[in-house]
Amino acid sequence: MEKLLKYLPFHFLLCLIIGISIQYYTNGWQFGAQKLSFLAIFFMLILVLFIQLKKKKLFTFSSWIFFVFIGVSIVYISDKRNRTNYYKAYLYENVTAILTIDKVLKSGNYYDKYEAEVSQINEEKTVGKVLLNIPKDSLQKTLNVDDKLFLKPSFIALTPSLNPHQFNYKEYLVKQGIYHQVFVNNQEFKIVDKRNFSLQGLAAKARVEIQNSLKKYNFKEEEYAVINALLLGQRQDISKELINDYSRAGAIHILAVSGLHVGIVLLILNWLFKRLDTSKLSRVFKTILIITLLWMFAFIAGLSASVVRAVTMFTFVAIGQSFKRKRIVEHSLITSIFLLLLVKPLLLFDVGFQLSYLAVFGIIWVQPKLYSLWQPKVVILDKGWQLFTVSIAAQMGVLPISLYYFHQFPGLFLLSNLVIIPFLGAILIGGIIVIILSLFEVLPQFIVETYGAIISLMNTFVSWISKQESFLFSEISMSGVLMLSWYFVIIFGFLFFIKKRPKNFILWLISIVLVQSLFIFNDFQKNKKHEFIVFHKNKKSVLGERVGDTLYVFHNLDTAMIKQEKVLISYKVGEVINLKYETTSPSIFQFKNQQIIVVDSLGIYKVDSLKNPIVILQNSPKINLERLIDTLNPKEIIANGSNYKSYIASWRETCRYKKTPFYATGKDGAYVLRN
Repeated sequence: MEKLLKYLPFHFLLCLIIGISIQYYTNGWQFGAQKLSFLAIFFMLILVLFIQLKKKKLFTFSSWIFFVFIGVSIVYISDKRNRTNYYKAYLYENVTAILTIDKVLKSGNYYDKYEAEVSQINEEKTVGKVLLNIPKDSLQKTLNVDDKLFLKPSFIALTPSLNPHQFNYKEYLVKQGIYHQVFVNNQEFKIVDKRNFSLQGLAAKARVEIQNSLKKYNFKEEEYAVINALLLGQRQDISKELINDYSRAGAIHILAVSGLHVGIVLLILNWLFKRLDTSKLSRVFKTILIITLLWMFAFIAGLSASVVRAVTMFTFVAIGQSFKRKRIVEHSLITSIFLLLLVKPLLLFDVGFQLSYLAVFGIIWVQPKLYSLWQPKVVILDKGWQLFTVSIAAQMGVLPISLYYFHQFPGLFLLSNLVIIPFLGAILIGGIIVIILSLFEVLPQFIVETYGAIISLMNTFVSWISKQESFLFSEISMSGVLMLSWYFVIIFGFLFFIKKRPKNFILWLISIVLVQSLFIFNDFQKNKKHEFIVFHKNKKSVLGERVGDTLYVFHNLDTAMIKQEKVLISYKVGEVINLKYETTSPSIFQFKNQQIIVVDSLGIYKVDSLKNPIVILQNSPKINLERLIDTLNPKEIIANGSNYKSYIASWRETCRYKKTPFYATGKDGAYVLRN
């Protein structure tokens, strides 16, 4: 690890990441592509000058700045909003558009979802992506990649999450370059053409052909869904229950074609072609053959972003392995990260990207040291120990970031991985054989039944693991700063473990003190907080008063529902607090010097002691809002999600007329009143 820190391309990668982060979070460069070009030329001239003058330190420092600049530049250039033909510039009333399907997404409860390119607005050729939503209809066929649709759409801006600490779907889509969504019925569009050619479209056609051939055989529904995920990268058909089982068992990575699958395929290919390691020329041929087969696997899996990322990573690993040099694999991984970010800089913020590389680096750095602690002579024990140390090393690489994103830790992840991963290679190879035989329509029924039984057995085992609730540690809080601090503890602790130097020990102690300091500071900040929150919940009312580390919840849900309410669980985990559910809800709250009155379906609001209160409207009260405003002279009126939308629209107009501030949680998000 210490040698990697001295590896110059690693420094350039860090500078590139800094540049990408600066432009993404600040959007600081807004001066156009032409000025970017001039500045790039200026930087290159400066670098050439320092080379000529033999100013090594100045050249190194200027190189760092140059790669920060490259990071800023690629984010600006990749952002289609900065192009003159971005579709938003042509949006007027009653426009017509042609949308080209780029990707078929997992359907929601009510809509089929697609990622689509806005190819044309009226007569203008345009660029930019949108989220296309089409109501589910049993008579409507699923659209295919490369289909071109003619329609008259309304482009609706994405809405952020409506409650604190809730998953922000808008932010996720923005990282995919999507800023608007379109809702159309099946009768409101027409398929007019297909895109001439795209690799994704060609891969999608091949995948559909494979899926159709597999459907001819009697695979059970869950078996077919898992085969689709394991080999074709399609998780749309997997039930929520099965996905939850794999997630709770710590084996969700099994269901997504990613670095694990591609790494296993690479291991198998290396073993199959190990006889080609006899000379330099044969090693080159072996490497080309392996890379070709890896990309064929990526093509079959649909060339999705995660598959392309994983195959790119292991392409560089395969190239590195062919050189038979020390640390070449680490350097190959650094190169693959650098090139991937150059092509698609927002991959930096992709959870799968982060997890894949952290797991691989954990295995490369940590596993050899763990494995050296014990080297059993019995082959089965040795293989089991290897797998155990790989699982521990990968978990060390991803644990803090996993807790940050998912807030849970499956205690039996080792058991699920020790049982499943040894057989995953056989499952992948068996699946490829099943696909090939099904395409030629020569797949014997006994193979169908055997392979299906293996998949069902794996599902049953995972389901059993997921039900061991005492080993699932959930609702774990982890902030971004705390996550980084834990990585310092892991890195410096591991450095001290392998090289017991005073310097490494001091750094490890400092990192531990940093984590403890963050806990103390967070507790101090938490206990100072006092808030009143009107959460957004469709058709229900959820109010909360936060006092220090406790949120007192006032609601109209039943006892079983409120304890499973995700809005409150997200807030509890994000703020590291306790929840206390109140059985009764008062009509009037006193928050510091501010009075708050809740007007529900009874419509009672005439209370003599009220002076400029905040009014919360819930359960669609049938009131004359003008009379309420004249009577109470409210400071602000809030309508939560329990009200009819038609009432909210009418109240908004009344408040506009009476010049009274109006806040609707369905549009503006949860209302938070702070001390």
